[in-house]
Amino acid sequence: MVVRDSGGSYGAALQKAIYTPFTQETGIQVKVLNLDNAPLLAQIKQGRPQCDLINDAMVSHLKYVQQGALEKLDLDRLKSVKSAKIPENQITEHAIGHSFYGQCIAYRTDAFGGKKPESWADFWDVKAFQGGRAMCSPDGDLPELEFALLADGVPMDKLYPLDVDRAFKVLTRLRPDIKKYWDSGPLPGVLLSRQEVTMSTVWDGRIADLQKQGVPVERQLNGMRRQFSGYAIAKGAANLDNAYQLMDFSLRAESQAALAKAFPSNPSSPVAYEKLSEGERNALAGAPKYYDKGFDADVDWWLKNEAAVTKRWLEWARG
Repeated sequence: MVVRDSGGSYGAALQKAIYTPFTQETGIQVKVLNLDNAPLLAQIKQGRPQCDLINDAMVSHLKYVQQGALEKLDLDRLKSVKSAKIPENQITEHAIGHSFYGQCIAYRTDAFGGKKPESWADFWDVKAFQGGRAMCSPDGDLPELEFALLADGVPMDKLYPLDVDRAFKVLTRLRPDIKKYWDSGPLPGVLLSRQEVTMSTVWDGRIADLQKQGVPVERQLNGMRRQFSGYAIAKGAANLDNAYQLMDFSLRAESQAALAKAFPSNPSSPVAYEKLSEGERNALAGAPKYYDKGFDADVDWWLKNEAAVTKRWLEWARG
């Protein structure tokens, strides 16, 4: 069977923690396809999908659903959804969330005389926490409107629907101090390492690598935005039964824990965290002790508004 993933170090971790053990257990060979959404969608529409199982962001799966490109799931064939206690909001008719990445604050620990930023309000406070900032461009991820609203006092559970006008007003206050808009995962680390900025938004999984390199950085998870990735089955998949088997295997709490040991991905299964050591667990942004510090991105809102917000963001960034 063929599974689509994004390759790189994440793909290597999937091979080690998921695909190889799955083949050892079932005898089913797994081939990997690294393909962007547009060509994969075109294949499915032509009735000739090259892959069976798709591992992608849940928001991408929603876009596939709009195009009629995914199989409707039979949950009776996915026993691990119940045993792993996958959260209900990550179980949809066409896709199931297996892990999330968090977008949060990274800061230099040597920049503020021992003070630690505790919130997005501190990220915006360039008097108390001096130095340049870096934020994400739409080429890297969804625009970071939620962080602006949190900095302006909006409670985390009242963010959506986002007040776009208010968010851009708050972003404008910080604009003179934003030295760079990053478009790839490693860039915030580069900027912090070179001391071009003292704080940046960042994908949480990047922090551990920087710390291993000796860069004096730490993360602040208060107000972290969670975005889930999940599995879905391509419409017209040639190996439907095998796709269900790999999906079921991957969603097991044991499998999610194994992947978390190989790569800083945060399991969707709360049971998976029980299978990690305390040190392994607390290194992850998804650990129970941190979970209430963050919020889930509202993928339905972003699906409806991403194009308009991105257009406005590009105009705003030009000044």
